[in-house]
Amino acid sequence: MAGNKKVRVAIIGLGFGAEFIPIYQNHPHAELYAICQRNPEKLQQLGDAFGVEKRYTKLADVLADSNVDAIHINTPIPDHASQSLAGLKAGKHVACTVPMATTIDECRDLVAAQRAGGKKYMMMETVVYSREFLYVKHLFESGELGRLQFLRGSHQQEMAGWPGYWEGLPPMHYATHCVSPCLALPGKLAKSVVCHGSGRISEALSSKYGSPFAVETATFDMHDSPLCAEVTRSLFETARQYIESFDVYADKVTFEWPRIEHEPVVLHRGETPERVKVPDFADRLPEGIRRFTTKGVYDADETQHLSFLQGSGHGGSHPHLAHEFLSAIVEDREPLPNAVTSANWTMTGICAHISAMSGGERVEIPVL
Repeated sequence: MAGNKKVRVAIIGLGFGAEFIPIYQNHPHAELYAICQRNPEKLQQLGDAFGVEKRYTKLADVLADSNVDAIHINTPIPDHASQSLAGLKAGKHVACTVPMATTIDECRDLVAAQRAGGKKYMMMETVVYSREFLYVKHLFESGELGRLQFLRGSHQQEMAGWPGYWEGLPPMHYATHCVSPCLALPGKLAKSVVCHGSGRISEALSSKYGSPFAVETATFDMHDSPLCAEVTRSLFETARQYIESFDVYADKVTFEWPRIEHEPVVLHRGETPERVKVPDFADRLPEGIRRFTTKGVYDADETQHLSFLQGSGHGGSHPHLAHEFLSAIVEDREPLPNAVTSANWTMTGICAHISAMSGGERVEIPVL
């Protein structure tokens, strides 16, 4: 972008999306120009609370506004692909919460639209901007970890009581939180996947998407790499405290995520374990948004979005995500993850579920 022009951002969806309003308002490269919410009462409430004048109830009206440079989508999963595609075709930069889509064809269409229009697309994957991932990435890039040997991710979450579209969702259709760190650290794309389903959820749940499994576990290999990774997902009827974790096994040092929230991570140097408090990385951000790595938008916990509370603040990732999206636009470079990488992380889970439904057959992940 030329000169000092700020990126005019519109946030679409104000449940989880409200967490980002003051981040954009306080970022030096952004103008929080508009908010969009289907519920007029909630729209007015949040617009008044945060002092946002431009308010919409329909995405189409946002996309028709020539003042909008970029949209940040935080709507239900079934809407992600169609709304992102509409945004790209309208000539807007698009950030979208996970997952990118729920089918391979949707991923393919989004990559094609991004290439055709040249606008930025970024799936806002929290884990690869969490302080834990940033710490491991620092250890890897400094050479302290040594040669990567194996990676493992796990995302187990009880979704009872969440909006109805979650009920019975195939676990691997929402796998990017555990897939992404295993691919982002080595900087590779997944090549093929084998997945097995285990256990059963109730008929009331399984009938919605035709997915019977309580747990799905997958292993996948990578292009141009000897590495393999394993990921496990569960959403319903599996007793477990929320965990959104990854482990990194290397020849010098191994990193293991704690199995209980708020405990320190463990570094294994040879056979000697060491408990470590992970540092915060707010100093990598513009000063105006640094405070959002350690606190949410609201003063009272009960007003935070459930995903923020259940995920322990998503590792302070929200300001890092917004900063990466805005920086990619301003610097005219690809964000991490870009459209191709976002599609690969998403399709790894989609193809894993196909494998599980096929009795564990290997499924090749399309190259886009």
